[in-house]
Amino acid sequence: MFLGYNLMMSDVTRILAAVEHGDPAAAEVLLPLVYQELRKLAAAKLTQEKPGNTLDATALVHEAYLRLVGSQKFEGRGHFFAAAATAMRRILIERARRKQRQIHGGGRQRKFLQPDQIAAPEPVDELLALDAALSKLAELDPVKARLVELRYFAGLTGDQVAEVLGISPSTVDRYWTYVRAWLLRNLQAGNALNKNG
Repeated sequence: MFLGYNLMMSDVTRILAAVEHGDPAAAEVLLPLVYQELRKLAAAKLTQEKPGNTLDATALVHEAYLRLVGSQKFEGRGHFFAAAATAMRRILIERARRKQRQIHGGGRQRKFLQPDQIAAPEPVDELLALDAALSKLAELDPVKARLVELRYFAGLTGDQVAEVLGISPSTVDRYWTYVRAWLLRNLQAGNALNKNG
């Protein structure tokens, strides 16, 4: 998935250090090096979104990049891609919350519908439920929560996650198996509460 990943990463680490030290030209040099990889990650994530979504991979990358550069310091390439995954997650969650506000009122007037006019629920609720479960996991185990962000939101492979988190690939596999079961259990528990409540 990461064509030329190892070749460009030493450059990325060097340029991130220049950005940290206040070099204004470094941010301009950084984007072309990471753009294609970030765009692939964003495109993979957006394939799970509902058709007709107005946010495309390019817009997601640009918005995430603008949030990242100049707003924080990075300890290296792994930290940068982890921060990119978090930024993409936050952008998607913010959009889902905006859509949910619009769905649940948002200044619109009430209109009575016939049962056959009601649309199927959008995946917005699922994304918000995932975000809530992931926030809960982050309180319990930040490393496992970061792993989910990197695998699910950034689309990194197990080996790439291992490199970013500084743990072995076998530990990544073990954690991934655990968090998938943990998230499924928590999401199902939340759905049961919503149906009974």
